[in-house]
Amino acid sequence: MKAWYLCECPYPFVPAEVLASADSVRASLPNHYVDPRHAADLYHEVLDEFLLCDELGINVISNEHHAGINCLFGASPLFLGALARQTRNVRILSLGTLISVRKDPVRIAEEYAAADVLSRGRLEIGFVKSGGSEMASGNANPVGFVERFWEAIDLIQATLTHHDGPISWEGKHYRHRSINIWPPCWQRPHPPFWAATGDPGSAAELARRDILNTVVLRGPEGTKRAWDAYKTARLDAGMAPAGPDRFAYSAFVYTGETDEEAVRIGSQLLWFVNTSLKQAPQYGKLLPGQSPPEAAPVLYRSKPPPGGAAGRPGAMLSGITPEQAIAQGLMFAGNPDTVVRQINEFQAKVGGFANLVLIGRSGFMDHAQAEKGLRLFAREVLPRLQDPVLASAA
Repeated sequence: MKAWYLCECPYPFVPAEVLASADSVRASLPNHYVDPRHAADLYHEVLDEFLLCDELGINVISNEHHAGINCLFGASPLFLGALARQTRNVRILSLGTLISVRKDPVRIAEEYAAADVLSRGRLEIGFVKSGGSEMASGNANPVGFVERFWEAIDLIQATLTHHDGPISWEGKHYRHRSINIWPPCWQRPHPPFWAATGDPGSAAELARRDILNTVVLRGPEGTKRAWDAYKTARLDAGMAPAGPDRFAYSAFVYTGETDEEAVRIGSQLLWFVNTSLKQAPQYGKLLPGQSPPEAAPVLYRSKPPPGGAAGRPGAMLSGITPEQAIAQGLMFAGNPDTVVRQINEFQAKVGGFANLVLIGRSGFMDHAQAEKGLRLFAREVLPRLQDPVLASAA
């Protein structure tokens, strides 16, 4: 088991009455509610948490969202570069630059190659399809974004793997006459590829492309559904069976000295789903191209089905309690014995995975609380997840 630490650097310091009256806290909330001094403190605290992970043996994740309280890492390549230079030991996953929103995948590949060289080969590249508010903030056309997503991956892969002079690309969505980045990436043929999706159809496509599938906050049923599709697609394509190394699960994680402490502090992580997901309909269910055609009748006439209208689970989690989150496999929280047991039980339900993404700080959880949870996890939980004998004893 490998552990990966994710903090999206949220900004919770917005008056409650503003959050309650805003039509959306992602895309349209005025940025005058952000105090740059608070933002600077958060940047430094989160980067210090990443550096602590470098000491503890927990890999780190750089990500991005835009124009909302859920994430201040709008300039993901900048922070990816900081991690590549300041860390020395752990792997760095970019999960990731929004390739269906940015206009030039070749430029993204160039940034990734530079970060891989700067880190001396510790980069892993993650792809995400992006949400509706990102389409607005990136001035991108939401129609056809899934097609752009797959073509952008292909173009990035071609950019990173060709080393014999300029090549050209003539695709449906992207055209580039001369591709010849300097420097090329450190790892050959390219850094490992990840992608985040819980949709079985997309998971199957990832399998055919041999891209590691990470599932975010789906619980055991949704996760198993996606990974079963992944496994079946590989076999149907004549590929080797997918082992646990092809899968990652992302959940809220907090390890405390006692169950009571862990649940009390870890409950702050649920700010992410209870507060920071509020979007106006024009950024979510009514955005053209955001949902598959078969979902349209449900979207326009009634409440979304379980799992979210567009297959995105977040909309259905508002108001969830820590106890419910733990029961649904969305949170692992407790003393070290409890956390190991919860993860083992989840593993048994979904069929095994070799990468655990710790959504380890959100809302009003402070820096000291985040670091305490990381230290306990690294010292008391991670070694037992990496040793089958110790794990089975939980």
